[in-house]
Amino acid sequence: MALSRTERFLALLLRLLSRICLVLLGLVAPAPPRAGPARPAPPRAVPPPRRPLLLLPARQLAARLRARQVTCVEVVEAYVERIREVNPLINAVVKDRFEEALQEARQVDKLLSESPGNDYLEEKFPLLGVPITIKEAFSVHGMPNTSGLVNRRNVIATSDATVVSRLKQAGAIPLGVTNCSELCMWYESSNRVYGRTNNPYDLQRIVGGSSGGEGGVLAAACSVIGVGSDIGGSIRMPAFFNGVFGHKPTTGVVPNDGQFPNARGVRTSFLCTGPMCRYAEDLEPMLRVMAGPGVNKLKLNEKVSLEKIKFHCMDHDGGSIFVSPVDKEILQAQKKVVEHLEGTLGVQVQRVAIHKMKYSFQIWSAMMSSKDSDGQEAQLFTDLLGDHGKPVWPLWELMKWLMGMSSHTLPAIALGLTEKLMKLNPRGNAKLVSMGKSLQEEMEALLGPDGVLLYPSHPTIAPRHHSPICMPFNFAYTAIFNVLGLPVTQCPLGLSSEGLPLGIQLVAASYNDHLTLAVARYLEQAFGGWILPGKV
Repeated sequence: MALSRTERFLALLLRLLSRICLVLLGLVAPAPPRAGPARPAPPRAVPPPRRPLLLLPARQLAARLRARQVTCVEVVEAYVERIREVNPLINAVVKDRFEEALQEARQVDKLLSESPGNDYLEEKFPLLGVPITIKEAFSVHGMPNTSGLVNRRNVIATSDATVVSRLKQAGAIPLGVTNCSELCMWYESSNRVYGRTNNPYDLQRIVGGSSGGEGGVLAAACSVIGVGSDIGGSIRMPAFFNGVFGHKPTTGVVPNDGQFPNARGVRTSFLCTGPMCRYAEDLEPMLRVMAGPGVNKLKLNEKVSLEKIKFHCMDHDGGSIFVSPVDKEILQAQKKVVEHLEGTLGVQVQRVAIHKMKYSFQIWSAMMSSKDSDGQEAQLFTDLLGDHGKPVWPLWELMKWLMGMSSHTLPAIALGLTEKLMKLNPRGNAKLVSMGKSLQEEMEALLGPDGVLLYPSHPTIAPRHHSPICMPFNFAYTAIFNVLGLPVTQCPLGLSSEGLPLGIQLVAASYNDHLTLAVARYLEQAFGGWILPGKV
């Protein structure tokens, strides 16, 4: 559908403002050092890992541990050494628990030496001895739990989040907690408590957010599996920017308990906790552990015949005026996937144009601020910024920020202002909520019991630091699936011409997570999956 004159004018205006913003960012960028004695150039990316132990999927690592081919202490020491090597470059792990992890590794080795048999261990402790990292927004006993909020800088968790507890019970060993954006509501992981996290493939690029530290730590081979949360793409964007796998499960399958901020009201249907992994084969075992009894809602035991899947493809959202056009290299990567599926599996990938996807950002914003079935209002972001203390006034915080006096980040302040504006048009919001429900029905009907949609994970490859403020609504490519409640797996598809990760979203109907996971495993074999950083 062609854009109206008003839409074309707004699109041009937004593009102009974005370019002005990028130019201003360029002007305030640090100047190059003055000529003088030759200094070694700073690294562009993290160095590739040297230890073979760091290149094993979690399932294979657990199998080797059970077979006594390697000790758990050796494994944990290898990961600790790797974190110490590259974390000064990427700032992904914001608090470690290395001593505790090594003590737990010794206990695993003792258990293995006294174990009655491998089958018993695999069933009871499927992740026994596997190192893991966890987004700082989740409670991990003895670890900070600030979510990047200065007011919470002294908060230490006294218990474990439900998913953390389940992963520990399955034998996983937490190495530490990783960085996120302030209150987990922005797609660059930077805050006033821990600072900024850098992309392992290019230190001048973002890792995404809000589970950005987790994406970076996995890509840099500092961890093999991790825990993220996602209310607008916070698992999938970091997984995309860092070239790893991330899965947003069907709504309501994995518990969200024990994270800050947690969802309230209608947002409980949009927030999802899920696995992030370097290797596709680790997504399903992690999901089983994290879901607990909720896994019975899924069909993970069903064998998937890829040739019988009905594949659909959308190259872009239809031309939203609020987001950037999809990068050519992303489109080319998606085209290669379509050609491979058709040429190798013999399937026909159907191209679809779903008109309502053009309004993804508006639908997500309206549904996020809507009332639930009991009439309960969604929690205000400005209330979360105050964290039960003094109320935060966005305009006042903006003035303080301009004078360098605010304890909040500019994206958080901007979100508070946007939230206020959304309240000014209740009639328009109601229409958008209705459109969202209609889109959900349309998607479920399209995908059915055997459909998978191919859709870009983001319109651009990992942008440079601070750039997202000039293109703030690009997260709509992931956010729309939160309000639709659909399962989505982000799958890496190699590197761009600049050596930055490419990827794609795989979407299925509710409770058909097994389809997207199966396709992710297949595409990993076809396109290489995670690629070592530092080699380009």
